[in-house]
Amino acid sequence: MNTKPITPATLAASVISVPPLARNADGSFNREENRKLIRHLEGGGVTTLLYGGNAILAHVSISEYAEMLTLLSELAAEQTLVIPSVGPGFGMMMDQAKILREFAFPTAMMLPSRDVVTSDGVASALRRFVEVMQRPAVLYIKNDGYIEIDAVQRLAKDGLLSWIKYATVRDNPVNDPYLRQLVDAVGASLIVSGIGEQPALPHLREFGLAGYTSGCVCVAPQLSMQMLRAIKAGDFATAERIQAIFRPLEDLRNAINPIRVLHTAVGLAGIAEMGPIIPLLCEVNAADRPAIRDAATKLLTQP
Repeated sequence: MNTKPITPATLAASVISVPPLARNADGSFNREENRKLIRHLEGGGVTTLLYGGNAILAHVSISEYAEMLTLLSELAAEQTLVIPSVGPGFGMMMDQAKILREFAFPTAMMLPSRDVVTSDGVASALRRFVEVMQRPAVLYIKNDGYIEIDAVQRLAKDGLLSWIKYATVRDNPVNDPYLRQLVDAVGASLIVSGIGEQPALPHLREFGLAGYTSGCVCVAPQLSMQMLRAIKAGDFATAERIQAIFRPLEDLRNAINPIRVLHTAVGLAGIAEMGPIIPLLCEVNAADRPAIRDAATKLLTQP
């Protein structure tokens, strides 16, 4: 596992994959199936794994957290950066900070919440989490009102941010005054587009963001890496062509549920069996599985 400090070059070098987490029927972690998915991603050129929403870490138990960190650190190749997540509850993330201090992960992401939060409270929580973990954290902005620009700027100025995952959905990703202000406040090199392949192109082209996260990269890592390289090279026609290839599976994720569809798609495509999805989520409806299988298989088999 890569334990070096994260730089803007790190964020630009690889699509930041957001994989699901495989479990056995009894709820325990499935080492072999997680290994298969990680090798699939690494085989496609992906060197950054962010375990967060798709891994359902908002519902991971404290009693199994250290075991999960050990598993991921052991499975990742030497060049692969692994970023776990914490929270979203404050008490939970502070307990996790103490556990993370015993591991070599260079950062961890604070999962967002829309409930019982204020901007200053979010900033204070991240600050206190970093103090305990003793390394900078990833700030995940997913909704308007979650944290104000000046609060983010103070966190960045104090060296508490490893990077920012920006995932607020807009009808038109180019028309985003908050993101423009955020870029002006902390710099584009600290911010990553956090909503997959569809907003990634406008986010990187119009705002100059460092890179992008993706769930569907778990199905077609090589193709997603080609898209990242095309954007970085200014070959937007190629990037748009690849972006369109990802759209059918992305559309299913948006229409049904992003986490549940990706969890199912990885297994139906024959990449790795993710096992049961843990509560508070449930499996996708049986009627939706053929469409998910078709979209995932077609994406996987693209040249």
